Amino acid sequence: MTENSERQAWMGTLAKAPAAELARLWERLGFAPEHEFLRAPEVGAVMVRGRPGATGAPFNLGEMTVTRCSLRLGCGAVGHGYVQGRDKAHATTAALVDALMQTDEAARVREGVVTPLTEALAEAKAKRRAKAAATKVEFFTMQRGED
Repeated sequence: MTENSERQAWMGTLAKAPAAELARLWERLGFAPEHEFLRAPEVGAVMVRGRPGATGAPFNLGEMTVTRCSLRLGCGAVGHGYVQGRDKAHATTAALVDALMQTDEAARVREGVVTPLTEALAEAKAKRRAKAAATKVEFFTMQRGED
């Protein structure tokens, strides 16, 4: 996995994680790094695009509210947080985790925050899949013997 794809993975995890769970894990980790905002948390909207059947021509589905934040730690590492909704604390915590994942504290942050969130998201996805699979209906056609 390249450095960029690793970062994309943990930023995706932070964006999808429930805000309360991220806050709980962050608090338990006990970090309070010195930082300055490059872009204070701000709420905005982005256009969401879709594709019919996941392969068709793209179309504008609608707008989605997002909150973003960028900050720099005292050591110089820069972190970004983008989350769905209007939760400025969630975006700030995501940016702090992103920045720390680029420092020598990365292993501790991965173990204390990123890995538990990744596992929880995978478990929730598996539960949704199992629930959906339970409702699957098999359709078949019977051929009539009459000509």
